[in-house]
Amino acid sequence: MTTSNPEWWKSAIVYQVYPKSFCDSNGDGVGDLNGIRSKLDYLVELGADVIWLNPIFASPQVDNGYDISDYRAIEPTLGTMADFDALLREAHAKGLKIILDLVVNHTSDQHRWFQEACRSRKNPYHDYYIWRDKIPNNWGSSFGGPAWTYVESVGQYYLHCFAPEQCDLNWDNPEVRAAVYDEMRFWLDRGIDGFRMDVITLISKDPALPDGPVIQNKAYGSYYAGCATGPHVHEYLQEMEHEVLSRYDVMTVGEAPHTSADQAQLYVGADRGELDMVFHFDHMHLDYDENGKYAKTRVYLPDLKRVMSVWQEKIAACGGWNSLYWSNHDQARAVSRFGNESPEWREKSAKMLGVCLHLMQGTPYVYEGEEIGMVNAHFSSIDQYRDVEALDTFRDFTGRKGFSEADTLELLALKSRDNARTPMQWTSGHAAGFTTGEPWIQASGNEGEVNVEAAMANPDSVWHFYQRLIALRHNRASVTDGHYELLAPDDEKVYAYLRRTEDETLVVLCNFSDEEVSFELSAEVVWDASGLVISNEPDAAAELSRTVALAPYAAHVYAIR
Repeated sequence: MTTSNPEWWKSAIVYQVYPKSFCDSNGDGVGDLNGIRSKLDYLVELGADVIWLNPIFASPQVDNGYDISDYRAIEPTLGTMADFDALLREAHAKGLKIILDLVVNHTSDQHRWFQEACRSRKNPYHDYYIWRDKIPNNWGSSFGGPAWTYVESVGQYYLHCFAPEQCDLNWDNPEVRAAVYDEMRFWLDRGIDGFRMDVITLISKDPALPDGPVIQNKAYGSYYAGCATGPHVHEYLQEMEHEVLSRYDVMTVGEAPHTSADQAQLYVGADRGELDMVFHFDHMHLDYDENGKYAKTRVYLPDLKRVMSVWQEKIAACGGWNSLYWSNHDQARAVSRFGNESPEWREKSAKMLGVCLHLMQGTPYVYEGEEIGMVNAHFSSIDQYRDVEALDTFRDFTGRKGFSEADTLELLALKSRDNARTPMQWTSGHAAGFTTGEPWIQASGNEGEVNVEAAMANPDSVWHFYQRLIALRHNRASVTDGHYELLAPDDEKVYAYLRRTEDETLVVLCNFSDEEVSFELSAEVVWDASGLVISNEPDAAAELSRTVALAPYAAHVYAIR
């Protein structure tokens, strides 16, 4: 799909689809490509510009598709290549672009490359992966246990930063890089519009493979010290840009675990020739405790403002671009985590979170269900969970750590990735209208109140509010181009900031609390006239005043001259 704007993604909204959970077209309980195709008009009406599909490639599904066994085949439970071609063709006809999840830090152990690698040390594919005769360090897998697994046929251990079935590729081998670039060209030539690159900052390993610090009370050390932003990562990404990406009109966003804003400048700087933007995790780590993400802690608002502002300022300074997100397939639901999921405040806090994020500089990512204010599932039994990480955590916490099952389930209900993977809630009917069969994971249970059908019928719903937010980015240049300036950094209840251009300044005021507060605009904010741009309250003042009364979870945006 061609465009006359080389940086079209700056004014775009990306809608993330988790294919297994979006819409099932054939009643087998698993979402599929034809189900996505049936909802394209819905995404057009919402205002989305780009669809990001989580992995759709052939996979044993150990990690829900992030263990790929064939980069050129569609996962059979999702459909066929003909189904994908039809989806891409119809999306483009409706003005929607599609980006795919590129998972090339590792492959499945069922991939032909790894199967060949295990035949012999002399096999040409053996050097596609990272092997050692003895375990060289204390690295642990993200999903529990050591990051090294022994293969008897070759008498060596291979590296897997994630599950044992997810074998890390050896990017130092130029044949690996060439093979990956070929797989990318296969899809780009098919007409896709870019890639979200899974853990792409881990592709270059420190050749010394140093021990990592033991964190989060785990038995093994972190691999990030030897993998994140390794010695050749920028060289390899620049090569990827030169050999592949520069030849197509596409967008790229790299998942960048354990990457600071300073480091990110090297990935997204205007003159770097690497990535268009990255997903950082600094705001996702603010509510962690000694048990990592499985914590009851709530984010302290001044910390959130500090992190978000650092990224706004640092990325702007290098001429780069931000990605903006509250939630995705790996995170708890935004309203449950950053807002208030109680019936009284769910919708209002969902709208407030939308304002706070969408008015910043960067490309907003809307995760499926966010636009109707979906919340965590709050499963009460481990039998309801499907995620490999959740199951490993349950075993670890109830075993080695000695937590009770009840306490562990409470933590999983707060932060498990399955909270984001329950079926999209289309109706109040069976399985939330996701399938006519039995869903692969059960619905959250509140689909009677929270569903698309009801939201679209209610002009005051979160859905219609998101539609208006998205239109702002499309139609108001200051939302895309304005300079970001934080106000009142130490305020514990209000997130306030400006977006300045030569023509206007937007004042964004968001109350993150369930209390009414009075916010005083500083003397540096001056204006001759103002007008309300958007608000989640019907009786918001039409003009800005020096002292603003903010009701619980209120969000107001004013334009001033």
